[in-house]
Amino acid sequence: MNNILDKNADVKTVIVTSLVFLLPFLALISKIGVGLCSFGFLLAAIACGKHGLSLFRRHLSDIRGVLIACGLYFLFTAAVVAAHDDVMLRNLEKPARMLLSVTALICVLACRPRRKAFWLGLVAGVVAGAGVAVYQRWFVGVDRPGGMMNAITFGDILLCMGLMSLAGVLDFRGRERLIPALGTVAGLVGTVATGTRGGWIAIVFSALLFLKYGHYLRGKFARSAAGLVAVLMIGAYLLPQTGVQQRLEQGVDDVRTYFQGAGAYTNVGVRLELWKGALQLSARHPWTPVSQEQVRSELQQLVAAGELQPFVLEAEHFHNDMLQVLVYGGIPGAVLWFGTLLLPFLFFLRVLNRHESAGVGLIAPALAGMLLVLSYFSFGLTEVIFWSVRSAMFYALMLFVLMGFCLNAKENDGR
Repeated sequence: MNNILDKNADVKTVIVTSLVFLLPFLALISKIGVGLCSFGFLLAAIACGKHGLSLFRRHLSDIRGVLIACGLYFLFTAAVVAAHDDVMLRNLEKPARMLLSVTALICVLACRPRRKAFWLGLVAGVVAGAGVAVYQRWFVGVDRPGGMMNAITFGDILLCMGLMSLAGVLDFRGRERLIPALGTVAGLVGTVATGTRGGWIAIVFSALLFLKYGHYLRGKFARSAAGLVAVLMIGAYLLPQTGVQQRLEQGVDDVRTYFQGAGAYTNVGVRLELWKGALQLSARHPWTPVSQEQVRSELQQLVAAGELQPFVLEAEHFHNDMLQVLVYGGIPGAVLWFGTLLLPFLFFLRVLNRHESAGVGLIAPALAGMLLVLSYFSFGLTEVIFWSVRSAMFYALMLFVLMGFCLNAKENDGR
């Protein structure tokens, strides 16, 4: 394997290379890993000084849409926090830190770390995370293992990293391609161990993505790695010990029970009732942001009127990212939040569509970026994946790191 660091690499390059390795590696096995990496990127961006800002301005036309999306969502959230006394300042932390994650992009542009460090960190992180989930599930007996975070969020991020590892197959040669393939296998095994069902939607969307862009997986090994995903998923469903078949059948039964009116207090039934309540609340004030106190009061009114089940008052959120933002921020907030997913997705989409003959240095991070965004969108259909600061920061930091790799590769190709 080639050295991750060039012999003549300076201190800043060594630091940034270490950060792009540690970000995915520590995400699942450490409570403070993502935060430390975020702080490290901030300090490194400051150290890059004028050189980093010069490169940042050079690529401004490429990244303007993503920056505007993150900036507008931050400003909107700040306005809502300022307008409502009971809205916690904590709500501003996530969009603020997501916007500051652009420092990771500046660092990657200025120091040009090796992509292989990122892929190795990604694989090491997903393997370590899967190891934690497997140990807790089948050796300790934890029904829904989640390491140091919520089991659903843990399983979702684990799956996201596994899917992204599949894109890394393009950036390796020979037997080294077994490394990212191992990451994909670990991600699938780990998410099965957590018992997470909603994340499987990401597998469906990712499969559709590879149907469209599967021609980038040149070579028998890359195509075999993609086929391995389908084999593992079918095997996990057929093997009783995994519990996958039971969980899926239980989900279908929960939906049937809910619409038959026989009972709503099930995993899926709770979500359906919360979504029903979210739509009713958003219809009352579709264009106006509201406070947490007002949402709580209106939910209590709906429960008292018999339109919603009392257990909705116990939920922390509405188990859907779009509905969560729609209730509290109205249509303007939902549109601005969706822009933080749509604009990055379009960035990577343009990379793939405009550079059909580009090298793997451009294609691999672009595919990984699309899988990142698509995974988070998929997770948000049944969960508020952006609820925790760590999950939101992981998305933003990974996003800007991959954008930086794409822009560096674009320069290398002379495009």
